[in-house]
Amino acid sequence: MLSLVPTPIGNIGDISLRSITLLSEADILLCEDTRVTKKLIHILKERYNTIFKEDQEFISLHSHNEKDFIEKLSPDFFELNVVYASDAGMPGVSDPGQALVAYCLKNNVEFDILPGANAVLTAFVASGFEETQMLFLGFLDHKGSSRSAGLLRALHNGFTTVLYESPHRLEKLLLEIQTEEPTREIFLAKELTKKYQKYLKGTATQALANLDGNFRGEWVVVISAGESQTESAISQKDILALDLPKKVQAKLICKITGENTKVCYNRLLEL
Repeated sequence: MLSLVPTPIGNIGDISLRSITLLSEADILLCEDTRVTKKLIHILKERYNTIFKEDQEFISLHSHNEKDFIEKLSPDFFELNVVYASDAGMPGVSDPGQALVAYCLKNNVEFDILPGANAVLTAFVASGFEETQMLFLGFLDHKGSSRSAGLLRALHNGFTTVLYESPHRLEKLLLEIQTEEPTREIFLAKELTKKYQKYLKGTATQALANLDGNFRGEWVVVISAGESQTESAISQKDILALDLPKKVQAKLICKITGENTKVCYNRLLEL
């Protein structure tokens, strides 16, 4: 049998009793990073006096080797008690796990998914945005046209949208949102459930001023719902690239953002 076990995203106290039981009774532990899982097990032994099965086998299973690993699987592998644990959070949410479940469904292998800690839903609820239809896009591509397209999709899909972002690219993302949607309200959550957890809500400009160059930590970015547009819709960036008078640019931008024309025009003059 396969069990997918969520692990704490920061605070060790968030692990469930069922998760502890399954981890302790596993014959084989598939781990996104064996070092992280072994550290978690050590903490569970020390803090909760948990007794783990002897001779547990630890196997590394991450995004780079997942495909090859599953291609070599046979259903009898799951005759043992197999547990998959990602480094932090819910397996299958921006982490490996879904391909294992797909294999089990295809080959009639029994499996179970435990509920647990998840940064997406935690940040979504903490944002206080009342549009409860939510879209999760994970990490945007690092650069190029695919990143631009991903950002437009995040901003113009009609849903509250959740992104993950690394500390190395958070400033870039905020500057992109500031250019594309300067009045859009966003919510930032840093180091969820950890000692230095931080919440910020406002526009991208306000977030940049508040952070003042300190982007360290793991971030979840929640973008309030905007007007839905097709993927081919022209963006503010496209309009600004056209050789048009500022007043014409302002009128066109207001068509897609709903911003007041005079306010938009004054903003363009300051760019």
